[in-house]
Amino acid sequence: MTTKLEVRQRCSVANRPHPHRAVLKGLGLRGPGSTVVVDNTPSFRGMVKKVMHLVDVQEKKS
Repeated sequence: MTTKLEVRQRCSVANRPHPHRAVLKGLGLRGPGSTVVVDNTPSFRGMVKKVMHLVDVQEKKS
């Protein structure tokens, strides 16, 4: 059984550093309220950790 991460953007990227904007775009988030489901891998966990203050994360089993 694999786990996935459901990532929901809760804040805007206005007045945020460019690296934060790039990470959110790399995750596939398009604005506040948008949600994506990504694999629970070290690379995705590192991206989420970098923008933890802008997103909500839940672990989903699939």
